[in-house]
Amino acid sequence: MVSVNLCSWVQSYPSFNRVSSRSKSFPFNLLQNQPFSPLKKANFTSLPSVACVLTKEEIVKEEEKDPQKPIFDFNSYMLEKADTVNQALDSAVSLREPIKIHEAMRYSLLAGGKRVRPVLCLAACELVGGQESMAMPAACAVEMVHTMSLIHDDLPCMDNDDLRRGKPTSHKVFGEEIAVLAGDALLSFAFEHVAVSTVGVTPSRIVRAVGELAKAVGTEGLVAGQVVDLASEGLTDVGLDHLEFIHLHKTAALLEASVVLGAILGGGCDDEVEKLREFARCIGLLFQVVDDILDVTKSSKELGKTAGKDLVANKVTYPKLMGIEKSREFADKLKTDAVQLLQGFDPVKAASLVALANYIAYRQN
Repeated sequence: MVSVNLCSWVQSYPSFNRVSSRSKSFPFNLLQNQPFSPLKKANFTSLPSVACVLTKEEIVKEEEKDPQKPIFDFNSYMLEKADTVNQALDSAVSLREPIKIHEAMRYSLLAGGKRVRPVLCLAACELVGGQESMAMPAACAVEMVHTMSLIHDDLPCMDNDDLRRGKPTSHKVFGEEIAVLAGDALLSFAFEHVAVSTVGVTPSRIVRAVGELAKAVGTEGLVAGQVVDLASEGLTDVGLDHLEFIHLHKTAALLEASVVLGAILGGGCDDEVEKLREFARCIGLLFQVVDDILDVTKSSKELGKTAGKDLVANKVTYPKLMGIEKSREFADKLKTDAVQLLQGFDPVKAASLVALANYIAYRQN
């Protein structure tokens, strides 16, 4: 795998290499530091101002600063996209026989959530010139995979959690056996949905997208991160490289797949796909750093899930290794570099991804 080398970041922040060099094995002693070079500064002088979680009064003030610069209303954008995704998910996973398993699938899949992954998929598709409809099945698929990972992660044999998205976890409602099967069903259906429901895209691009999603889920992605995460509980000699490996795989891989699938299905060229891959790796790691910070600074009510569970499980987190302030500095740097990687794209079309990077950086749950 490609290391971000957080130890070196304390002195000088590294850039990200492409995911194609990700290792197929993950013993802890095989993690290697990689050379790095600072990313060039981006110049988004023509980018619309981003109304990211702003009040109406704040938006008015932004408009007064520069009435000629359009405001990108992130709140409205997310609500519109999330509503479209929710409708597509509801239609894709309908309530049918066997009723019990479909009830369990829908219970977790439609339980809410920010829909960051599917929106990233749609935004990347539109950025490279595609239409929302071309990426909607893939956007639903990454949310199905994400939901599967949450159902399984909450099981007693894993993190043993009782609360998810403010509701009792799947195994608390349906029992462990049905929860396992609901996750399995969502995972398998995700690939079927991309393969048979994607329209307006060449078969070669659909096959490429399916391959990307499979890699993100398996032993080069989510599974690898989860295995190493479980094996790390209680260890006292875990370093930043080790922690980075876990989260580049367990969390960032699926966020990366979301963006890359959108870029592929939207017709992006190889250079565009790889540039967006690097952007996604930045925000993927950013998502986890922020998650770790929130786990120790917010309540269960604020988060909608059990707060402080990493401390209880004696897990290694960014705040534990770097401290809260250094973790916040690292998160800010990841966000800045993610935005810089969007240089060269149409700044108006890129506004949604810039806003999403800011949202991930400053989210409160």
